[in-house]
Amino acid sequence: MSYLPPQVWIAPQMGGRFGGLNRPTAGARHTQTLPKGDKPYQLYSLNTPNGIKVNIMLEELKALGLLDYDAFKIDIMQGEQFASGFVEINPNSKIPALVDNTGDEPVAVFESGAILWYLAQKYEQFLPTNPKDHAQALSWLMWQMGSAPFVGGGFGHFYAYAPKPIEYAINRYAMETKRQLDVLNQHLAQHDYMAGEYGVADMAIYPWYGALVLGKLYVGENDNHAYDAKTFLGTNEYSYVLSWAKRIADRQVVQQAQNLVLTPITRGDE
Repeated sequence: MSYLPPQVWIAPQMGGRFGGLNRPTAGARHTQTLPKGDKPYQLYSLNTPNGIKVNIMLEELKALGLLDYDAFKIDIMQGEQFASGFVEINPNSKIPALVDNTGDEPVAVFESGAILWYLAQKYEQFLPTNPKDHAQALSWLMWQMGSAPFVGGGFGHFYAYAPKPIEYAINRYAMETKRQLDVLNQHLAQHDYMAGEYGVADMAIYPWYGALVLGKLYVGENDNHAYDAKTFLGTNEYSYVLSWAKRIADRQVVQQAQNLVLTPITRGDE
């Protein structure tokens, strides 16, 4: 029997990898003060694609001697993103979030793209100065922020994490993911990097699309099937994306960022 939407939607009990965490409401679910180190910046994150984006920027700036930071793990499978301390700095309860303590008062920044742009502007690094490339960097950063949910919440969710395979959903989001890869491939056929030299747009796009074509994203198995997004999507056909991804992956700082050690926080209600 096919599903018929009710007149008024009521949240059901959801299955799948993330089903037990999902609710149609925002805000803190438990009280927990975030730990703080003694470095100028405090990162609260997880080494997912969105987290790795910010890791790369922080590690690049650290390698230049411009900043230092403490990095704490927010375990989203344990619901740590719904702790009161984290919600205070990110009301959307998504990783990553960053606190800048270099000024007179702390500045909290959330959303990975916003953190990248904030740091790039503050330190005048990895951001083109000429108007044309500057506009391109901003455009491609916004493209990534708007497009990646179709890859993660769309394709990745229904291909790898949903309680059961749904043909229409997988086809819908596989189609869009391949279209996006083709957008990148056509651009990178004419450019070594996304906007002039290596910079903020590359840092944003690589952990999603670079990881995808390199076979590092959505590979494994669940109760339903084994999954391998690289093979399923035929990502080898996007040769320019693949060459670009290898250039980024070869950077030592990027390798460090992908394997960044995050300090676990101790759960304790206050």
